[in-house]
Amino acid sequence: MPITLQALFAPNKLALQFALKTLLGGGLALWLAMRWGLEQPAWALMTAFIVAQPLSGMVVQKGLARLLGTLVGTIMSVAFIGLFAQTPWLFIFALALWLALCTACSTLLRSAWAYSFVLAGYTVAIIALPSVNTPLGVFDQAVARCTEICLGIVCATVTSALLWPLRVEQQLAGQARQAWVSGLQAASAALVGEAQGRKGLLEILGRIVAVDSQREHAWFEGSVGRERGRAVRALSQKLLILLRISRSVRRQWRQLDEAEAARLAPWFTEVDAALANPDQPTLLLLRQRIWGAAQDEANSSAEHYCLARLTLLLDNAMAATLALRSVEEGKAPADLPASLAVHRDVPLALLFGSRSALAFLAMASFWMATGWVSAPGGLVLTCVVCMLFASRENGAQIGLSFLRGILLALPVAFLVGQILLPQWSSFAMLCLGMGVPLFFGALGMANPRIGATATSYCLHFIVLVSPLNNMTFDVAAFLNNGQAMLVGVGAAVLAFKLLVLRNPAWHGRRLRAATQSDLVRLTRRDLRGAETWFGGRMADRLLQLARHHNALPEHERGQWDDGVHSLDLGDELLHLRLCLAVAQAPLADDQRRYLETLEKVLARGPAGDCADDLTAASATFIRALQAQPPSDALRLAEGAVLQLQNSWRTWCRRQEELHGIA
Repeated sequence: MPITLQALFAPNKLALQFALKTLLGGGLALWLAMRWGLEQPAWALMTAFIVAQPLSGMVVQKGLARLLGTLVGTIMSVAFIGLFAQTPWLFIFALALWLALCTACSTLLRSAWAYSFVLAGYTVAIIALPSVNTPLGVFDQAVARCTEICLGIVCATVTSALLWPLRVEQQLAGQARQAWVSGLQAASAALVGEAQGRKGLLEILGRIVAVDSQREHAWFEGSVGRERGRAVRALSQKLLILLRISRSVRRQWRQLDEAEAARLAPWFTEVDAALANPDQPTLLLLRQRIWGAAQDEANSSAEHYCLARLTLLLDNAMAATLALRSVEEGKAPADLPASLAVHRDVPLALLFGSRSALAFLAMASFWMATGWVSAPGGLVLTCVVCMLFASRENGAQIGLSFLRGILLALPVAFLVGQILLPQWSSFAMLCLGMGVPLFFGALGMANPRIGATATSYCLHFIVLVSPLNNMTFDVAAFLNNGQAMLVGVGAAVLAFKLLVLRNPAWHGRRLRAATQSDLVRLTRRDLRGAETWFGGRMADRLLQLARHHNALPEHERGQWDDGVHSLDLGDELLHLRLCLAVAQAPLADDQRRYLETLEKVLARGPAGDCADDLTAASATFIRALQAQPPSDALRLAEGAVLQLQNSWRTWCRRQEELHGIA
């Protein structure tokens, strides 16, 4: 059965519940708006559909973000009208700059609260554009819009919380367990080899980022939700550390000769089996046995480093298991780590901001040149589509889905608004006429694959019908509004097509430059929070590189390897600094000189003729480490220095293979 037919005529239980909640919330908002005589009840109904989400915490968070953005946009709309009402072109350019700024900020924020910038952008257009010819009424318009939007938010939130509530914090436990399982599988795959580890690396990074992004929603679901969200932060950190240690074990394994590898192979087999069926007593017993084997004086230095890192791997596997238990019990640990950092791409944000400004200026110029009465409606829609989708790399495809929703809404809205409603005169008949089409639209909204088209259909159906206490029916005005909608969305899609990221190689080079800058900063950054700062940003970038991987030509696909080499270098650098912090040896001057040299080398970047740049500094620092009283932390630090040197040499040789010595 096609996806659309299945979503509309064979929905599952959750889709039916979501559609009923959304419809009841919207109906309540519409009834109250009409009962209280608000100017545009349609905005209350639209808001209830806009903030509709399957999970209760999402509705509250999105509603608050929408409310905040609406308040800011309301203030700015009054300011723009007050400053530029007598100078239309200055008004248009000021609004274009505001839309570009809000789009760029929503792109950079990378948080659920980015929706506030979206609302702050197009609320100005919604309030200010219809008030250009009547500037004295802008304040009344602003108050009316805020009232209607707040009413829609409250009604949607109440119905979502009372009817079949689905809480984010309950979903977090399941998602956290899936991330934990993926983390152990990725660690096990890293021990087996790089080919298996790459797929596992992407899976665990994706799951960590996905579960971490749900924390903000859970914060609005009471103390249990807040505690569980805080516990997810600890789990994300433990899984990143587990991933880092497992990859470092594999790198250390490659330094063994055949005889050493054969002696340690049984330990790797046992660790792999323990990670497949983890429980605390088994992991603890295996950890003690491996640590005892690491103290054997017959082991070479390479064997000792490898076994010591295996014990760290098991330590972090147990720590991740305890963190998972904290998430499931809803009890956050006392020593809570920092949140995962994300990659913030300023050039890309400016590109997306320019999309919004270009589309708005094109449509505004058309309005000023033609004087089309219905053009402000299309111009508002241009702003809405740009603010919602300009920060998406696939914005043009989503915009076309939005356009399909308008095409579906036009005939249905004409039937209901121009044929049926003129013959009906009660609120009950209004609910019947609008409720049936909106119910099927809400069923489509519950399906992610057709959600964009279904949401567009619902919103534009409401706009075209425009329910009021005293409705007027005008076919000419209806057709004019429909044309304005199509032109407005078309202008936005055209801007998305003209300003598009067509060169993934350029995107990859900027990601590598940002990663190289982070490696430089990691040499001197405070260790507190450094794990989640570097790990979160690298997870974000590797996922982006993987998304563009297939679009690159064969010779450019080494950008993924650049990202992995950067991750390895950062992991070893973190490991070295943590070992030195634990050892507390009097090595401040030697450590400073080595890290300064490392910082300079990383700042220059990898190249074929730079492979040995760390050799002399590494040898000097290792001698300083060996001159100290022996300790396990210092021996691990010595291994980390060697791994840094080897990882840097490997990355440089990779660049030489791709680009030559020059």
